[in-house]
Amino acid sequence: MGERRSKGVTSRRVFSSVGPFLLGATSLLTACTCLGLLLFQASQIHRMRQELSELKARFTAEETDVLRCGVPAPPSYDCSEAQDQDGVRRRRETTLRDGARKRQCQPGRDKPGLIFHIFTDSLSHNPQLSLSSLPAGRRSFLHLLPLSSNSYDEEDKTLLKWTQGQSQGDGLQLLGETVTVTTAGHYFIYSQVLYMESTYVMGHLIKKRVDGNETSLMKCIKSMPEKDEHALNSCYTAGVQYLESGSVLELSIPRKKAEVGLQHHATFMGLYRL
Repeated sequence: MGERRSKGVTSRRVFSSVGPFLLGATSLLTACTCLGLLLFQASQIHRMRQELSELKARFTAEETDVLRCGVPAPPSYDCSEAQDQDGVRRRRETTLRDGARKRQCQPGRDKPGLIFHIFTDSLSHNPQLSLSSLPAGRRSFLHLLPLSSNSYDEEDKTLLKWTQGQSQGDGLQLLGETVTVTTAGHYFIYSQVLYMESTYVMGHLIKKRVDGNETSLMKCIKSMPEKDEHALNSCYTAGVQYLESGSVLELSIPRKKAEVGLQHHATFMGLYRL
């Protein structure tokens, strides 16, 4: 019993003498770690300040170039020449915009189709091209608007009688229900019909007659609602076809007494030579 007591007293003495040393070492290690982190953070902040200073100096130099000449100038660049060219470009753009506004605002002026506007605008931006430099046949186009519908009961079809909406050139001739091609070539043909009846399916054909032969060039088919109050549906088709001189085109609806809308924005047909 005496030996055990003496051993316990000894172990307590050893711990009491070693404990303060371990605590001091731990505190010292923690302090060194914190100091190292602070030094690392200070070095990173110093490096970021240097980078910000360099960026500020670079942007200041570029801003000076922009204010002085409008663009960063190379050593031998003449700023006055750049300003003169910029002024000429602005005057040219202003002239083009004013001309476009005048064309849009002039009352009673014939307004060609969208394709012809795009074509003429491209000519205005390319001085090497002009309408007079192109063959007359290449400028032909024709946009048709409906006047009435004529039913041919014995042939179970309905044809539309057209009036001329817009046109140019003499390559296409309108005669009532048909269009005659006088200048051969590739043509873009488009058509739309507004149907107003509850027949299950409605549609139309673009037919060509030449040298006694008849050919269907394009077909448009549209399903119709069952109820009369909902029976409104447009059918549009378009494509490129080669038309020989003397070809006769017609829009044919393969149903007698077909009910169609004759509004000019709803039913129309057109051709233009490519």
